[in-house]
Amino acid sequence: MSTESTGNRLEGKVALISGGARGMGASHARAMVAEGARVVIGDILDEEGNALADELGDAAVYVHLDVTDRAQWADAVATTVKRFGSLNVLVNNAGIANFAPIGEYTGEQWDTLIGINLTGVFNGMTASVDALKAGAPSSIINISSTAGLQGFASLPGYSAAKHGLVGLSKSAALDLGADNVRVNTVHPGVIATPMTDGMETPQTHVAMKRVGQPEEVSAMIVFLASDESSFSTGAEFVADGGETAGLAPSE
Repeated sequence: MSTESTGNRLEGKVALISGGARGMGASHARAMVAEGARVVIGDILDEEGNALADELGDAAVYVHLDVTDRAQWADAVATTVKRFGSLNVLVNNAGIANFAPIGEYTGEQWDTLIGINLTGVFNGMTASVDALKAGAPSSIINISSTAGLQGFASLPGYSAAKHGLVGLSKSAALDLGADNVRVNTVHPGVIATPMTDGMETPQTHVAMKRVGQPEEVSAMIVFLASDESSFSTGAEFVADGGETAGLAPSE
């Protein structure tokens, strides 16, 4: 699936994307620019982030953003508004995964993952909320996972954080609805990105029998960033090839 279109579904929109230098985040940035948005790419991968911003031209800028650092979030929002005049879309995409069963999963693993995958999203939302209100209609898109809808063995921290995003997003949707700021979660299944490279990901249990491509999630991000989704808030949007529908018959 290609995002190399020249549409205008996001004309006038300004987006800040965490974890935007590669993988799904980079795909989202490309798709949004292709639909007329201007984007600020936040990441700790400076070389890749700057290269992507150069690729996207005047419609994009890169900022160094460690999502656990509230001061860096404040700087990223300020840069966004100074460079492009407003902020209408926040995509909380940055995340990591670590693995071990309960009993072996360490407190250090837990603290690191929760700090990035859950607290990092909270940091982004709180740093951005005033700018998003000022730029309304606005959209906050929090990238959860199918692990935010069901459990997975050896992923206690990851699943806890991704479930936590659902509660955080629903609460924020109630708080911000009157300000015309929408908040939704997106729940990808296994997607072909650097984070899943090297993992064994047989999808025989999934209805569509394959992993997803980043562009297939980006299409959903564009929809949620656009005014096409103007009456959707506090909801979960799933792109998982049928994983959460149940066990598909074996071939």
